[in-house]
Amino acid sequence: MDERCDLLCVDAPRAEAIRQTLPSSKKAQRAAERAQAFADPTRLTLATALLEGEELCVCDLSWISGRKQALVSHHLRTLRDRGLVRSRRDGKLVMYSLTDDGHLLLGAVLGETMDVSL
Repeated sequence: MDERCDLLCVDAPRAEAIRQTLPSSKKAQRAAERAQAFADPTRLTLATALLEGEELCVCDLSWISGRKQALVSHHLRTLRDRGLVRSRRDGKLVMYSLTDDGHLLLGAVLGETMDVSL
């Protein structure tokens, strides 16, 4: 089945009203980058661990995910740069937690039930 209309019949007032509500190119790019952050299995695993653990250090996240600390740090930096996790220093430890936006996006990715058993 072809996905195109056979007849050009634009509802111009409705289409224009919808177009006016769309985000700017810059906002759309930022939103796409945030959504892509959870497209990586390692980042999704780390975020899901933070959902369950609320606040965890890189060492714990490395152990939980079975990945090297350097890789975990790299992925956490990506999530932090996109505003999905926050970090704070606690002595020699760096603690990470999900931001409100991180919770919302992760919930959307995992589904309404927030079932963390991927």
